[in-house]
Amino acid sequence: MKNTFIGLLLIVNVFGFGFAQTPKSYTSSEILLNIKKINVLGSVLYIAAHPDDENTRLLGYLANEKMYRTGYLSLTRGDGGQNLIGDEQGIDLGLIRTQELLAARKIDGAEQFFTRAYDFGFSKSPEEALKVWGHDKILSDVVWVIRKFKPDVIITRFPTTGEGGHGHHTASAILAEEAFDAAADSTKFTEQLKYVSTWQAKRLLWNTFNFGSTNTQNESQFKIDVGAYNPLLGKSYGEMAALSRSQHKSQGFGVPSQRGTSIEYFKTIKGEPPVRDLFDGVNTSWSRTAGSFVPQLIEPINKLSWMISKDFSVINPEKSIPGLVKLYNDVDAIVKDENWKKQKLSQIKYCIEQCAGLFMEATTTTPYAVQGDSLKINFVINNRRGDSVLSADVKIEEEYLIFDQLKKNENRTKTYTQYIQPNAKLTQPYWLVELMDKGSFNVSDQTLIGKAENDPLGVDFSMMIEGKEFVFTKPVRYKYTDPVKGEIFQPVNVVPQVTLHLTPSLNVFNPGDWDNNFLTKNYRIFIDGKNLDTNSYEFDNLVKLSKGGRYIDKIAF
Repeated sequence: MKNTFIGLLLIVNVFGFGFAQTPKSYTSSEILLNIKKINVLGSVLYIAAHPDDENTRLLGYLANEKMYRTGYLSLTRGDGGQNLIGDEQGIDLGLIRTQELLAARKIDGAEQFFTRAYDFGFSKSPEEALKVWGHDKILSDVVWVIRKFKPDVIITRFPTTGEGGHGHHTASAILAEEAFDAAADSTKFTEQLKYVSTWQAKRLLWNTFNFGSTNTQNESQFKIDVGAYNPLLGKSYGEMAALSRSQHKSQGFGVPSQRGTSIEYFKTIKGEPPVRDLFDGVNTSWSRTAGSFVPQLIEPINKLSWMISKDFSVINPEKSIPGLVKLYNDVDAIVKDENWKKQKLSQIKYCIEQCAGLFMEATTTTPYAVQGDSLKINFVINNRRGDSVLSADVKIEEEYLIFDQLKKNENRTKTYTQYIQPNAKLTQPYWLVELMDKGSFNVSDQTLIGKAENDPLGVDFSMMIEGKEFVFTKPVRYKYTDPVKGEIFQPVNVVPQVTLHLTPSLNVFNPGDWDNNFLTKNYRIFIDGKNLDTNSYEFDNLVKLSKGGRYIDKIAF
């Protein structure tokens, strides 16, 4: 029965909802923009309540015009919204809207974060929202994201005074204001300090709005024009925002492109008000990483990064590789600020990959990795520009697959059959592994909180470039060709050997029908959609409740 499937886990099906995209390739102008971003050391975090609350035009402007590291923290995953593209509701809809937000971020260039708050539908007041969510629990999540992301500037979409209408909206602003101070307080959420340090942002701003009959903007507020046209991207931020916002398909938020001047207004909530720029008083140059060293030690990094940008060749981007490798080594050796060192080393490595035109792929012909069975993985490497990289290897488990004598623009392929351990962790969105509370998810692993989704199955491609070893981690994806959509990539899900869907889908166990002897620890039991450990306290309680008429809908073993 190892290769027998009788149905599939519902939660895996939804998690594998068709949002995976073809790996992005970059034009020379986009590579140049990414190189320019290396020289900007500033970060901004936007906070609101739901997917689609974010100001996509502002996010695109901050990430691509100002070139700051930009993030959006949505308190919920939109589980309580409408759905115009299917019949999924609740948790299942939250999975879909999570992927819609990730698709939007791929367009506007921002990063995506979430708290454990559950969107339970329209809330009349922030007091209700915070009570249902658990005020301290969700506040700790906002503080955690701030401490990890370390934004110089924090921006909220809504005010604390209620003009945003929805109770979730107002609650998001209240939590942002409280977290602005708490993130810098070493006596708050001390359990987090095992992983992160405290952080004080420079200022907290409210991005005021004019929605229908509610106008919170006035000319005394700080304002910027975010409607610029970016020639490297070939679009204005209004056009980018339309593409990004139109990814919210379940909400019917497809919008037309806009061009021309677009003014955004801001009211200072905490910190020093900006006068000329959102980042007034924030050092966004390499000198902020000098630490106790004299700034002159950082100057070579500053000069080299600008020179690489200035001398970039759109026809031969590979010519920038030697300079980028030297910059990588200098940043690694000189920069003492661990946060910015990590960010910039990642950016530089990404630019090296783009300039070299490296293509690295790990794919399967099945979307399922079955516990106790094997999975065949196909590897492809193509050194498309033919410079700097002569050989590579792939590490998988404890073995290495060697790709030697890489020739220009030649596909090199290898296959590997990986054994999936019988106790391999099943694919399950991390926030759904544990039983949820009424208004929030439970995640015991602090390091997972805030993440948009699970880390995919991945493999490491290693290669020497200009005398330096670089490791590029790539996801293992299921690849197939759809006759209408073309090449499609999907996640690879670890699944049980057998999954049963009972027909009818809901079966009532009458009083006296229970026999715990047949329910061993090797079974996964789904009661009312909840995945339970048969040895757990919660399972025992639900067994007792079932005597009064409880439902079992699926068993996986």
